Amino acid sequence: MRSKTQTWLRMLFWHTVPIVDLVAACRVFVQVGERGSFTLGAEAVRVPQSVASRRVAALEEHFGERLFDRSTRRAALTAFGRDMLPSAKRLVQLAEALEYHAEQAKLRPFGLAVPETCSVRHLAMLDAAARDEDTVLDFRTAGPAERTELLRSREVRAALVAVPPEGADWTVPLGVASPTDSGRGPLHLETLRPGRAQRAFRRIWIQPEDDVPHIRDRLEQTGHRVALVPAQVAVAASLTAAVAATMHTDDFLLCSAAQAHDLGLYWRRLAGTPVARGYHVSAVAGDDAERVQAGLWTQVARALGAPTDAKERA
Repeated sequence: MRSKTQTWLRMLFWHTVPIVDLVAACRVFVQVGERGSFTLGAEAVRVPQSVASRRVAALEEHFGERLFDRSTRRAALTAFGRDMLPSAKRLVQLAEALEYHAEQAKLRPFGLAVPETCSVRHLAMLDAAARDEDTVLDFRTAGPAERTELLRSREVRAALVAVPPEGADWTVPLGVASPTDSGRGPLHLETLRPGRAQRAFRRIWIQPEDDVPHIRDRLEQTGHRVALVPAQVAVAASLTAAVAATMHTDDFLLCSAAQAHDLGLYWRRLAGTPVARGYHVSAVAGDDAERVQAGLWTQVARALGAPTDAKERA
């Protein structure tokens, strides 16, 4: 035997009154019925009394029965109204529970795998911007290969994946940085070529974030063309190790201008064929990718150190 609430839920799908209107009308019906006054009931649901009256009238028309006896000064329930009040309360409670769970679902952390090169400050700004869009980000900092694996295993909902600049959503130009101001113009790699009798040479350290084919191989090939010693382009075990080697010697760190600034280093462009990081947002669900790519594009660009306007990209 069906309960009254089940019968009401069935009516929601088979009758013409929209579910939102029916719930709003039931809210008024419950408050007026419990208080015995349209004035007090309207105040409880924060609508004008005229609106409350129209909603109850629409509900009565929907059911084809009177809920209140209009012959008295008080809003007295009819026999039909008394029968329907408990079911209306349950429906309102179910609607409120649904709204609550919807709000909680929107606040469920959105796992996003990001490069280890992103600064805390810019990640915090990205998180704040996402909260304005009712999204709580849960950052997982990781290297290029690990970010792809985190997404594959669905430990995160989206990841900023390293890709060649040609197919990227965000592009980060790379140059070289050092502890001393060694010049303002672009660095020509051939100027690092060691002399015949020169044993020591200056290296360019590649940090783990840039240990990907479209960056590492391109830089190694350029170094080979200008006759650098193979060891002059080296991959560091960690960003810390790369920065330490740069500070301890006269070597260079391959990085973005924003990263050099954060590390307190002097940055120069590389002359010739440009080298750049590329990032594409990949997600388990397409709408998650769209949320990051479109809704948070500028904040993500800043976190990556990518140009955010035409002047910076030039």
